[in-house]
Amino acid sequence: MRGAKSNGYGMFILFLLTGAVFGGILGEVISHSDIAAGFAPYLVKTFLVLDVPPVTINLYVIRFMAGFALQPNLISILGMVVAFLLYRRL
Repeated sequence: MRGAKSNGYGMFILFLLTGAVFGGILGEVISHSDIAAGFAPYLVKTFLVLDVPPVTINLYVIRFMAGFALQPNLISILGMVVAFLLYRRL
């Protein structure tokens, strides 16, 4: 029964992040490969989705800098789709 077992949102986010990271790593490997030299630039082209510029908090003893940028490529998006499909099978 599918409804009786719930993995929760945390596991879903973990699957998506893992798929995106593995997809990004695979994209980097493909970009440096001679086999996929013809179409590799299209697969590893990044798309800027979210960009939060760095914010600096100076406490005079410690300085914190934090920022966030989300720039997926096509392979990492494909990795997220595969991770979603694997999550659905659990």
